[in-house]
Amino acid sequence: MRLSSNLLVISFGTLLFFQCNRPAKEEVQENEQIKNKLEDYKEVRLTTDLSHLSEKQKAMIPKLIEVAKIMDELFWYEAYGDKDAFLTGLTEAEMRYAAINYGPWDRLNNNEPFLEGIKSKPEGANFYPVDMTKSEFDKVDLPGKQSAYTFLRRDAESELYVIPYFEMFSDQVKKASNILKECSELAEDEGFKQYLSLRADALLNDEYQASDMAWMDMKNNDIDFVVGPIENYEDKLFGYKAAHEAYLLIKDKEWSERLSQYAAYLPELQQGLPVPVEYKAEEPGSDADLNAYDVIYYAGDCNSGSKTIAINLPNDEQVQLEKGSRRLQLKNAMRAKFDEILVPISKVLISPEQQQFITFDAFFGNTMFHEVAHGLGIKNTIDGVGTVRAALKEHNSALEEGKADILGLYMITQLHEKGVIEVDLKEYYTTFMAGIFRSVRFGAASSHGKANMIRFNFFKEKEAFTKSEDGTYTVDYEKLQTAMNDLSKLILTLQGDGDYAGVDALVKEKGMISEELQSDLARLEEENIPVDIVFDQGIEVLGLSE
Repeated sequence: MRLSSNLLVISFGTLLFFQCNRPAKEEVQENEQIKNKLEDYKEVRLTTDLSHLSEKQKAMIPKLIEVAKIMDELFWYEAYGDKDAFLTGLTEAEMRYAAINYGPWDRLNNNEPFLEGIKSKPEGANFYPVDMTKSEFDKVDLPGKQSAYTFLRRDAESELYVIPYFEMFSDQVKKASNILKECSELAEDEGFKQYLSLRADALLNDEYQASDMAWMDMKNNDIDFVVGPIENYEDKLFGYKAAHEAYLLIKDKEWSERLSQYAAYLPELQQGLPVPVEYKAEEPGSDADLNAYDVIYYAGDCNSGSKTIAINLPNDEQVQLEKGSRRLQLKNAMRAKFDEILVPISKVLISPEQQQFITFDAFFGNTMFHEVAHGLGIKNTIDGVGTVRAALKEHNSALEEGKADILGLYMITQLHEKGVIEVDLKEYYTTFMAGIFRSVRFGAASSHGKANMIRFNFFKEKEAFTKSEDGTYTVDYEKLQTAMNDLSKLILTLQGDGDYAGVDALVKEKGMISEELQSDLARLEEENIPVDIVFDQGIEVLGLSE
């Protein structure tokens, strides 16, 4: 990574912590354990049909991939530090596994180090000084310290100070901004042109709301590009800091048309939530929309460890309340996970008589309504003090993902009862159960994995499933529906109350993998079922190389 002058000065203290003592390169032997870990990921080629795109659109794609690669380098710094210094001396297998994890910590194994000589991963990744305590952070009076777009660093006297992303990464964001401006000139869709131009400006000042609004207004663009510092999963100290990432997407118009009808039901579904009225007082944005895409490039945060298969953005609460949010289903990546992972898991852990209910339509639907469900509930605590995100701190992401999972299933059930969708709920419930086994394999380091563990243990307590002597699970559909309603109420109440202590207790009590479940997951390892996917991607894969 080419560091800016600011980055060179203030990254030294970070490197002192992250550096490990490794043998000279010629002394390093290939690590068989790492080679085995690589088998946890199934490689998938990211491609799609580009024949319907115009010549200007095709010319834009390599430029957007160039911007995505810049986001990738920025995330390396946020997650770890100096990428180049770290990779020096690693074997080929170690380098490949480090690239998947963006550092020396295994994201599928609770961020445990996979190299000798490496200390535990700081909860705050590289967003804060590694020796900074929560108490020190809380006491210091620093404007912008809680901003999603700032680093905290120490000066020569060891005093904390704040530096914005656009200053830390000044060289890189200027380059990315210039390329986005070039792409905006190529864009034929006016909405996409406006978004790219505003996003280019935002990279230079970390003011993203205007570009988020413009992104919400796009309706007819064939290409989409999600780019910038977006999700706060990497910051496990407070959950404040957003990490850089990028997705390059091609719209599947046929599938998108199938999804367009559901956003209109959000206000009605909001009012039907199983909680008192004060916990559903906010009105979901009416301009929300659902679309399906083939993703052709992942970079940065979304490319680390377990891969995202659907997107719900923007995260800005004001934009959500005014405009709603967009739910993007990444159909080709989703299909790969279903075929390569979910179906094989169901053959091992779901009872033979219920395996017939594992379907791609149900997997797609569960994932889609998960994203839709992010728009339900409330974004601000009922006491009026502030946002749910700020109140729940580092636990916010896990609880929000848990909310989206369970309310997604709740929505499917409600729409089925209203006659809006004609589906077999057994397919959705059984596929949902199999999906828990898929996601808990991501481990406690993942917000999604933690949310799935909480749900699995809650369902077990409510007897929503039983385990047979042959080691397979059978869903009790009636009890699962009851558990679904109970868990929805619990999560929505914890969020509305901004109950940090209550969420902390829930995570500690139910956010763990039991020995029994661990033995079930070990069976999946024995069957060599991959845990997740990794991508073969780029302009060559797309057939766009010169």
